[in-house]
Amino acid sequence: MRRKNVWLDTAVTALLAVAACVMLVPYLWMVLSSFKSNMDIISGSGGFWPKHPSLDGYRTVFADAPFGLWLLNSAVTSVIITAATLFTSALAGYVFAKHQFRGKRIWFLLILATMMIPFQVIMIPTYLITAKLGLVNNLAAIVLPNLVSSYGVFLAKQFIEEIPNDLLEAARIDGAGELKLMVRIIAPLIFPMLSALGIFTFMNAWNNYLWPLIVLNDTEKMTVPLALVYFNGTHVVNYNVVMSAAVLITIPVIVVFLIFQKQFVKGLTMTGMK
Repeated sequence: MRRKNVWLDTAVTALLAVAACVMLVPYLWMVLSSFKSNMDIISGSGGFWPKHPSLDGYRTVFADAPFGLWLLNSAVTSVIITAATLFTSALAGYVFAKHQFRGKRIWFLLILATMMIPFQVIMIPTYLITAKLGLVNNLAAIVLPNLVSSYGVFLAKQFIEEIPNDLLEAARIDGAGELKLMVRIIAPLIFPMLSALGIFTFMNAWNNYLWPLIVLNDTEKMTVPLALVYFNGTHVVNYNVVMSAAVLITIPVIVVFLIFQKQFVKGLTMTGMK
């Protein structure tokens, strides 16, 4: 039986290793292509590995466009959206999990219902509201529609419901107010969930393409996903430049994940579901 388990574990590990390699091939090809010339990529004569590695693609990214400003725009909007989502999700989740008020079930069901509606359905009304507020071609147009996440509220509620009420009551008896409860007790206990939610939110905000494409038309207000379109020529695509921009866009997401990977995995395994 033990030998059978060893063979099974080995087979599963090998299968997962093969799957991981297959999944990493497109990313490896992207990185290697960023060091090739555009002609080598188009003709395919260069093969998988670059014969004559060059940084021309990266130089073009920063020389022909304000890519540093686009990185700053994406960083600012993504950080604000992530911080706001974590704050509103934790606060609303705490209210729905530990407080009783009239219409609580109905309000929560309405929040859950919004999770079933694709963004494309409300895209036009959202744009009209944004235009009415005079926020078109403004970074605020990217931030405001994403300050609250229905999924984040749902996830926070499920986690906070698992916190014993006796613990909160003991803190209240010791004189802790609602703000201190959130900061000193609830936030540390749900930190793994907040880390996982924060990474997902940051990745979605950083990689958001459709909505910025609709509300932004000034080059200086662009975010990095729009750079991939900016570097596409009318008749010829500069693939090495596009690949270089794609690599630079991917790096911040990888860095954020590496920083919070332990909490991310812990947050995924702690479902908080009853």
